[in-house]
Amino acid sequence: MIRLRVKEIAEAQGFNQSSLSRTSDIHFMTIKRIFRDPYKGVSTLTLDKLAKALKVSPCDLIEFDPDK
Repeated sequence: MIRLRVKEIAEAQGFNQSSLSRTSDIHFMTIKRIFRDPYKGVSTLTLDKLAKALKVSPCDLIEFDPDK
């Protein structure tokens, strides 16, 4: 299963949910959902916005978890 690494990368860079929401121009509730459940799917547009806000590749934001 694909897992999003958004929360850990964001927190390592000093972002909280509110600041990431503002920086990425993604609704706060979407960010909250991503932080709470890293296995929920997101659109490619959302993934692109997150990658730009965090200054990482979209590939850095996802990982494969074979045990899920």
